[in-house]
Amino acid sequence: MATLGTNINRGDYQGNGIVSKANSGNPSKGDFERMARRRFQNPKPTRRGEWWTLRVWKTTFTNGQLKRTRERIRLAPATMGAREVQKLAAEYLRPLNQGLETIGSATNFQHYVETTYIPVVMPSMAKSTQDRYKGVIKNYLIPAYGELSLRDLSRLTIQRYFSEMANSPLAHESKDKIKDVLSSILGSAVEFELLAKNHVASIRLPAQRTGRKRTKPYITPKQFDELVASIPEPYASMIYVAVYTGLRVSELAGLKWNDVIAIEQVNEEGAVEVRYAISIDERFCRGDWGAPKSDASNATIGINECVYLRIQRLKLLTVNVRAGTAIRRYKVVKADGPEDLVFQSVSKGAPMRDNNILSRHIKPAARKMGLGFVNWRCLRTSHATWLKMAGADVKDAQAQMRHSRSSTTLDIYQQFVPESQQRAVEKLSSLSKRVQ
Repeated sequence: MATLGTNINRGDYQGNGIVSKANSGNPSKGDFERMARRRFQNPKPTRRGEWWTLRVWKTTFTNGQLKRTRERIRLAPATMGAREVQKLAAEYLRPLNQGLETIGSATNFQHYVETTYIPVVMPSMAKSTQDRYKGVIKNYLIPAYGELSLRDLSRLTIQRYFSEMANSPLAHESKDKIKDVLSSILGSAVEFELLAKNHVASIRLPAQRTGRKRTKPYITPKQFDELVASIPEPYASMIYVAVYTGLRVSELAGLKWNDVIAIEQVNEEGAVEVRYAISIDERFCRGDWGAPKSDASNATIGINECVYLRIQRLKLLTVNVRAGTAIRRYKVVKADGPEDLVFQSVSKGAPMRDNNILSRHIKPAARKMGLGFVNWRCLRTSHATWLKMAGADVKDAQAQMRHSRSSTTLDIYQQFVPESQQRAVEKLSSLSKRVQ
């Protein structure tokens, strides 16, 4: 009979000459099944000093190995009656005996985040969202929970963590973001059946020190004209299109020439009219291509002729860029095929990065004008507010902003305009023939 070879140890293969798979370092399925066959536990509470305690068996996940250890749990103060303590013990043992606490809950929090959450769950998110989540995980969650197992993140443990943030200098929005990321991690553990429940849903954040600002800053048409004049091309045209269309910066960066449309139509009088529009069906954000933010965002919106002409003008522009002591001349548009980008990087014609444009061009120009609040979101807010100033109907504004609900347009994007309110008040006098 032929041998299997001199370099193969018989302990490494199974009965039919098939070599077993290499050990990945994680517990095998058999380990989990063996640990899952837990014995029924019914220890009696004992009084130790000032506490009633209970000794139970628990499964821990340490250095890639599952181990069963015995722990002493504090149930209640020693002043509590024996019957009440027995009820607490029965309630505590119920999930252990009924299998409601899964074996996977013994997984270390940091191990789960690094080996499961980041490689499996995060790729479904936008690139910008991934970057924010990774920052929160690195700076806040790993330092706080890195050494704990998933099941150790009880409601009390999590609530204590956020309650201690009451005196933290972090803004309320930052605390809320930490809560969202933790909820996403534990929610995925529930979906993968490693946890029975996500306790973050019932956590309360500390009260805000100040009231939430309902209004968000926007720029007036006069301020906008001055801002555009102080920014070089093609970035000036980029923010021009942003304000007059309301596109998100990721949609601007992903805009292609076949998305800019001019349609000839015959009106009721038989004359030929040209209608202009932009179709939003793709977005680009820091190296990540994807579909628009929502179904409502995937739409075609009308634009003014001046916006269309401003976009087409890019094909004729050249810019001078200083390179040491020399000056290099570049065409703003390297290629204008249907699938080519409208807004291209000056040197290579590659997709633009929104944060570079903001920090190098928009922010410096805005600060010189005393408008330190200007950013990409501000330009979109300004578009919604200008629609209100122009007297646009709420549903028309919602369609132009491509929101799923009109309340988003009204409550979040359209801002209070004192001049508009004053004009409305002055018009009240026309409703009555007698003004007192």
